[in-house]
Amino acid sequence: MRRKARRGGGRQLEVVVEGLGAKGDGLASAEGRPLFLAQTVPGDRVLARVTGERGGGFKGEVIELLEPGPNRAEPPCPFFGPCGGCALQHMEDSAYAAWKQDQLSVALARKDLTPETLHPLRRVAPGRRRRITWSVLRTARELLLGYYERESHQLADIDACLLVVPELQALIAPLHELLEPLLEIKEQARATATLCETGIDLLVDSRQPLGLEDREALAAFAAANDLARLSWSDGQEAPTPLALRRDPILTFGGVAVVPPPGGFVQPTAEGEALLTELVMAAVPAGAETAADLYAGCGTFSFPLAERLQVYAAEGSEESLAALDAAARRSDRGGRITAELRDLARFPVMADELSGGDVVVFDPPRNGAREQAAEIAASGVPVVIAVSCNPTTFARDARSLVDGGYRLKEATPIDQFPWSGHLELVAVFER
Repeated sequence: MRRKARRGGGRQLEVVVEGLGAKGDGLASAEGRPLFLAQTVPGDRVLARVTGERGGGFKGEVIELLEPGPNRAEPPCPFFGPCGGCALQHMEDSAYAAWKQDQLSVALARKDLTPETLHPLRRVAPGRRRRITWSVLRTARELLLGYYERESHQLADIDACLLVVPELQALIAPLHELLEPLLEIKEQARATATLCETGIDLLVDSRQPLGLEDREALAAFAAANDLARLSWSDGQEAPTPLALRRDPILTFGGVAVVPPPGGFVQPTAEGEALLTELVMAAVPAGAETAADLYAGCGTFSFPLAERLQVYAAEGSEESLAALDAAARRSDRGGRITAELRDLARFPVMADELSGGDVVVFDPPRNGAREQAAEIAASGVPVVIAVSCNPTTFARDARSLVDGGYRLKEATPIDQFPWSGHLELVAVFER
């Protein structure tokens, strides 16, 4: 591993990588402080340069790999390194899985928490991402489409991605050809593609105004690539569907849902199935009511509503509208009450939750600090937490345990291969 030295770079030093940080960067020591080095593994001996400060320590770059660690592997993707889509392709698989498993234990230990049962890591294989967002930049010479380098404004152009399903893989080259003439030089955009059961739902976010010929080109692209829906957003207004050839449908608990353009859904079908399986297994026999907080488009609301009366709260107006519309079209309409609610600013209060049988909450990466405090003060006997961030989950779990709950079990799920991201499901009981 050799890289050109950056002009004006910081001091150089020889270090041995001792562990991995939460984002997958190698951890060494410099002046008694942590030194973060991307694309290294424990045991690597490297010549490194300090390039700045980060998280109470330093960040650096590897000048030369002097001696590889025992768990170093050959990355399977030719774009690994410049591309920031993956952080850990260079790590042997069993060591990578062990590190992923430990992410949850370490986060909980920092809050002095230990689940009564910690289940083994459940994994989703690479190549199963059904939802992806690519960054786009039009330069004077070409259009770049891919992922930004780690902690950089440099966009790595790709023509293949080992993370996504084949249908999205096949969209990369046509997207290059479509967007290059549409964007002005230096114009940035994002393309979010979701493989639904009826085809691909594509949303392009760009401030570029569209003329009639542009709109015709986009409609022709949708037809040529058999997209279900193609929408365009300027970042200010709601996305505008430019081609709706058929409804993009995802099925949750047997109910067909049309998610909003670019709306959040679980990134893999396999991961969604795992999460749903674990949530439903934790619902006690005899339960009659459930609160589904941060409900999204209804990933858990609809499976829950097969058996229970469900109160679904969600802060995104578009996602809630999709949930509500699907409920009304189905036989679950009488079992789901949906409410638009910003749960960070206006959490569902303890007295509103009390008397219910189950609470399910699945917040964004920053967690559910305010909502967790209200759940902790409620009398709900079973709480099921779904999280994509072990650190904020552990903080919220501490609130629940301090409020009288016990952390019965937790299951880590690797739905984001080769990254530092970890999903989990945890069950709390009074």
